[in-house]
Amino acid sequence: MPVAASTAGWVFAGPAVAVIAVFFGIPVLAAFALSLTDFDIYALADIGNLRFVGLDNYVGLLHNPLFWRALGNTMYFVVVGVPLSIAVSLGAALLLHSRLATLKPLFRTTFFAPVVTTVVAVAVIWRYLFHTRYGLVNWGLSQVGIEPVDWLADPAWAMPTIIAFAVWKNFGYNMIIFLAGLQSIPEDLYEAARIDGASPLRQFRHVTVPMLGPVLLMVGILTLAGYFQLFAEPYVITQGGPLQSTVSVLYLMYDEGFKWWNLGNASAVAFALFVLMTVITSGLLWFARRRGAE
Repeated sequence: MPVAASTAGWVFAGPAVAVIAVFFGIPVLAAFALSLTDFDIYALADIGNLRFVGLDNYVGLLHNPLFWRALGNTMYFVVVGVPLSIAVSLGAALLLHSRLATLKPLFRTTFFAPVVTTVVAVAVIWRYLFHTRYGLVNWGLSQVGIEPVDWLADPAWAMPTIIAFAVWKNFGYNMIIFLAGLQSIPEDLYEAARIDGASPLRQFRHVTVPMLGPVLLMVGILTLAGYFQLFAEPYVITQGGPLQSTVSVLYLMYDEGFKWWNLGNASAVAFALFVLMTVITSGLLWFARRRGAE
């Protein structure tokens, strides 16, 4: 690349890099430094009470049963919610992309509407929908002879309810991405597959899925990163209960930092989650590159 072109690139990118460094890089480094201290409400009142504790906060997490419970709940939410969200998003995109779909603009708007609504507002509505005695869901079940389910007070059902809410709330975003990917696939490929006698299922398997490979990878990483940051849903719907069955890692971080004012512990929780997300995302990218090479 010519020197002049390289210099011009840095001139244009420089302001953006500077903004990222100031408003992202420096706070991240400060938070990491905070995780190596015992910063709490006493240090907040008098900085002289601040002590450097090294990795003690991270070691404490390893011996904290609530951290492992929160990590298990978060992994459950991710392992079940991410594939389900991607499947629903892809199914909706395929439906809107098909020739049989009518009123496509209306359905696109309807499916995307939950994405732009406030999480707290719709979460409150879902609390009433799944209310044990007065909820519309249990009323519908009673009409077909099924006993009411204690959706939000039963540890076995609380997290599945939150997963269903998260999928409904977020699938429209990925649907738009999938729809753009489907529209970029040349129709000639489907026509050639039909001439060869391929059924719709084989067309989906051998044409649609391979052509959507990069889009699936991007959607998978974005959804994975978003679902690891589970907080608003259990905070509004279940407050981490029942019996801590919906406490997530971010919920634990919030409690440590803003309920008990143990900001050093909260920062350690945040960086533990960051390391976990980095490892899993890197593994996903490695697996995708290996499959692409094969």
